[in-house]
Amino acid sequence: MTSSMDPLLSLAFSVQSNKGVYALLLGSGISRSASIPTGWEIVIELVRKLALISEETCEPDPVTWYEEKFGHEPGYAELLDKVAKTSAERQQLLRAYFEPTVAEQEDKLKQPTAAHHAIAQLVANGYIRVIITTNFDRLMEQALQQAGVEPQVIASPDQIEGALPLAHAGCFVIKVHGDYLDARLKNTPEELEAYDPRLNVLLDQVLDQFGLITCGWSADWDVALRNAIERAPSRRFTTYWTSRGAPSETASTLVQHRKGQLISITDADHFFTRLQEKVEALEKFSEPHPLSIHTLLATTKKYLSEDRYRIRLYDLIDEETTRVIKQLNGSGLGNINHRGNVGSADITTQVRKYDAACKSLVAMAAVCGQWGSVDNINIWQRVQQRFYSATGSNGNVLLLEYQRYPISLITYACCLGSTLPGNFELILGLVTTNFKKPDCKEQAAIEIVPPFCMLSHAQDGGRLLEGLDKRYAPLNDWLHDVLLGQIGHLFSSAEEFTYAFDRVEILLALAFGAHGANSFQRTYRPPGSFGYRFSNREKIISEIIESLKDFENESPYITSGLIGDTADTCREQIRILNEFIGRLNWH
Repeated sequence: MTSSMDPLLSLAFSVQSNKGVYALLLGSGISRSASIPTGWEIVIELVRKLALISEETCEPDPVTWYEEKFGHEPGYAELLDKVAKTSAERQQLLRAYFEPTVAEQEDKLKQPTAAHHAIAQLVANGYIRVIITTNFDRLMEQALQQAGVEPQVIASPDQIEGALPLAHAGCFVIKVHGDYLDARLKNTPEELEAYDPRLNVLLDQVLDQFGLITCGWSADWDVALRNAIERAPSRRFTTYWTSRGAPSETASTLVQHRKGQLISITDADHFFTRLQEKVEALEKFSEPHPLSIHTLLATTKKYLSEDRYRIRLYDLIDEETTRVIKQLNGSGLGNINHRGNVGSADITTQVRKYDAACKSLVAMAAVCGQWGSVDNINIWQRVQQRFYSATGSNGNVLLLEYQRYPISLITYACCLGSTLPGNFELILGLVTTNFKKPDCKEQAAIEIVPPFCMLSHAQDGGRLLEGLDKRYAPLNDWLHDVLLGQIGHLFSSAEEFTYAFDRVEILLALAFGAHGANSFQRTYRPPGSFGYRFSNREKIISEIIESLKDFENESPYITSGLIGDTADTCREQIRILNEFIGRLNWH
């Protein structure tokens, strides 16, 4: 039978395993328990004050009274000017709405809520970097400062021009409707229809590059913000939309547009507190070692620097492999007893735990690929073989196949590192590792590592991963995103990483023809994300062909033995790959 996962658990896994890639969108609901009024509630209150000093009655409909008296809707800035003439008077008036009195402080009103504090901890620990809010109050900034975070606050388009780029800012708070001490607040439907072009550019950048978690925002009135979400092209990470009860029709339309996940909540405090607790629990599960990954990498680089440390390097990697396999076995991932049908929750949970547990080995593999020599091949071949030996043989077939995922994850990391210096000999060693179990035929790594070889029904099994149900190469795309988050810093940009990733997958596909033993290897090649990234594929294959043209049998692709022993053999492998990809018809 198909199982289902609590969407909050799914979100916690995403936040913990994709550190810093989710942005928050917070509405007035986040501050409701602090007794902070909404912007519109302040407008109505200011209309009442205006009626009072005008010695008129505005009840029962203050808005209608204002429209009849002045001929247009009430606006925040205009109302402030009518009821308080000087800047000092306006600030004093507004402070009463947002800053607590002594009595309110005793009652813990107009102070950061449990939700604000939970968010601040997520920010302090690096899980959240960008917060978009429609709120005028400063409760979020106060909670961040109490957590030791000094945010960069954007409360007006003017502040965007002098701000640090998103990539370099520790925490961004973008107050799209302004701050309560600035008379340029946006409140009315007319004011909420459009943003300053500078703010639109910033929002487009955030909504394209980050996943989105919304809370306390109905989407009904903020037309400009809705438009920003609707025009965002990216679906790199899932959108999670929280709602108390059924969402509005407008919100439902946005969720569908973003292919988002709806989460039913009781209130913002409970939701963010639980999210922060679950993310912390997952982080404790995935702690790689008493030594930090940074220390492990520094030690790895030291041992790579001189041949006399070769045994120490072997022991370091072997000990870390032992720790990871023990951790996975301890959590039940090395012994799959699930014999029924599995669903997205089962697969996604299992793979995310693999991603978390293998972070240290992934980082070490990438560094060894970049700086290691051919002499290091046997170390990583042993890592591959140990993970293969740790896989079980009883249970659900798909879950058993996914047990080989750590082999693919670590091998891809090492191959990606190897592309930086062009160390094709190391890649050859990784794809020709032999795996053998009792009563099983011997297999080479090249017949297991590529996702379309790891899973017997790669597209169907891969599409069970959350958010990948419509992808051509779902597991390949998952590997790309995970490794970009874990070792992408080795490359100059995300684009360079993606190019290297496609290059690795093309080399694996060509190596499959040269070293695989499957009966269909004459015409089949394991596809990858390059199957639909046409531009990258054409450039990479052109580079290989150009190298063969310039150097013939002295090309590094030939001297390494990775994809053939002669230039003509290599050209034939490229021809077969091109024909196979053409038959996929991936648009």
